[in-house]
Amino acid sequence: MKFRHELKYLINYGDAELIKQKLKTVLKTDKHANNGSYHIRSLYFDDYWNTAYIDKINGVDCRKKYRIRLYDLKDDFIRLECKVKNESYVSKISAPLTRSETDKILNGEYDFLLNQNAELCRQFYYECTAKVMRPKVYVDYEREPYVMEEGDVRITFDSDVCGAYPGFGITEKDMPFQYVLEPGKLIMEVKFTEFLPKLVQDILPVRAAEFSAVSKYTLCCDKINYLTANESE
Repeated sequence: MKFRHELKYLINYGDAELIKQKLKTVLKTDKHANNGSYHIRSLYFDDYWNTAYIDKINGVDCRKKYRIRLYDLKDDFIRLECKVKNESYVSKISAPLTRSETDKILNGEYDFLLNQNAELCRQFYYECTAKVMRPKVYVDYEREPYVMEEGDVRITFDSDVCGAYPGFGITEKDMPFQYVLEPGKLIMEVKFTEFLPKLVQDILPVRAAEFSAVSKYTLCCDKINYLTANESE
């Protein structure tokens, strides 16, 4: 398992544009980005005790969360992922899923996971059966990524972050999404493995400039839980 450093910033669009213009002189746009960006949809899971959510809220140093992720609402490249965080270090383990396998998981059919080659699938089966792991929230956003080989640097700008209740198909276009960030704000994430080059450090905001541990997952959970609680009253 390879761990990387992760820094997060909550910044406004104006500052983001200034940073992007400087980054473009030293970083490249990710080759997977169509016209410079792509859409990400993640379906996050949590167990009976909401461990992933509570660990994040309580600031537990070592924690993990599971999700199913796809890009641009296409079902030909779906991944089961487990994101592991240890203080400011993160690692991601992934395994491929077909659309039919994804639908089985959403229908509560987990037995096929035991026959998968990836250890992550068997681990996920255990979480779903022993700990009652279930879908909690959809998280959608647009991502603009930049990369640099030196230091294995990846800087992303995530905008239009929104959440939806998980009772919809994985590629559904018309979910009732709710935006979760303050108007005019987006999330900038900085990841690097070995080191962060000085010329990149000089471009980034100082840590006091809204350096944040913001979590798209918890923000979306809070928004959706608030709305569903009000609807039930």
